Amino acid sequence: MSEHASPALTVEGLSAGYGRFEVIHDITLSVAKGQAVALLGPNGAGKTTVLRAIMGMLRHRRGSVIVDGTDITAMPPHRVARGHVALVPEGRRLFLGQTVEDNLRLGGLHLRHDKERTEALLRSVFELFPVVERYRSRPVTAMSGGEQQMVAIGRMMMSAPSLMLLDEPSLGLAPLAIQGMADALGALRERGQSILLVEQRVDLALQVCDHVYVLSGGRIVRQSDAASVDAQGRELIDAYLG
Repeated sequence: MSEHASPALTVEGLSAGYGRFEVIHDITLSVAKGQAVALLGPNGAGKTTVLRAIMGMLRHRRGSVIVDGTDITAMPPHRVARGHVALVPEGRRLFLGQTVEDNLRLGGLHLRHDKERTEALLRSVFELFPVVERYRSRPVTAMSGGEQQMVAIGRMMMSAPSLMLLDEPSLGLAPLAIQGMADALGALRERGQSILLVEQRVDLALQVCDHVYVLSGGRIVRQSDAASVDAQGRELIDAYLG
């Protein structure tokens, strides 16, 4: 990243919650362009709330969110999703009654008038996930959980976002599918894509990411470059994860 380039994501002093209850407190984190960053934490730590707040799906009580130099703090979710940030939610949430290709094209709906770009993005998805191309005309219900996760990631790619968010992408997948998904995320990072990954699996985060943050009780309690996490650091992170 150039010395003067804007980070892909800068979150400063972000607090948010539901009703009277504040769930995340004073969250500050960043993702450099082309970097993959993990947000680790146990169930109930507030990881999904952080992603929802970044996407504008949850009103911020304090703080700011800047993506690629654009302040999206007060931006509504449908505008955030137009090239700024894309999300693969926990459980994928695909349109099960639609074909694989229909699901992908829905991810790039705001680009539908730019046919050349849409087709280029579709080719990029098929290049990363050849199995998705083979299933393109079939319903997503014909695919395994790991293959459906590929479709969910592909749908995210179709919006050409500055930042990709993934919420527990390994959840419910077989070990072989988890490794395939990790390889795909590594390939996206090599292409220069910026990623914020929410996970409970420390091994996956350290394999894929450049930097890790640990969230506990709605607060960032630890951060480290992934390469510097030794056995002792791994033990400490595991302790936070419970």
